[in-house]
Amino acid sequence: MSVSWWELPIRAGLVYFALMLMVRFSGKRTVGQFTPFDLLVVMLLSEAVSDALSGGDESVQGGLIAAATLVLLNVLFGLLGSRSRKVEEIVEGTAVLLGRDGRILDDALRRERVGQGEMARALREADCRLEELDRAYLEPDGAISILKKRGD
Repeated sequence: MSVSWWELPIRAGLVYFALMLMVRFSGKRTVGQFTPFDLLVVMLLSEAVSDALSGGDESVQGGLIAAATLVLLNVLFGLLGSRSRKVEEIVEGTAVLLGRDGRILDDALRRERVGQGEMARALREADCRLEELDRAYLEPDGAISILKKRGD
């Protein structure tokens, strides 16, 4: 190995946190449904940070140490998120109200970068006409959940 073994987990941790922040701030739609352009960005991100992870080390051991660090960090955040609602909200986000009582909240759509077409598609998939809409949420994973009004 061309770098110290302890440098690799530090590098991997720094890259993990930096990418987590970037993905988190890029919005829910980036995570939920990849367009071809989103996929391209993800692939280029992995290439862009590869040297930052390895510090120029091309050894199998170095790659395994960096990979193990990334997996451990992912497991750690999954565990912390399952035990703490606050950690879960910080890492994954919360649902955002996009519509209620038969009305679409255009400001929320713009803020979350959800197109009118995506909202219309979610309503169709839920077999819900706009006047039947009780609530619509953009979930932390990027999916749109539709709740119909109850037929009393």
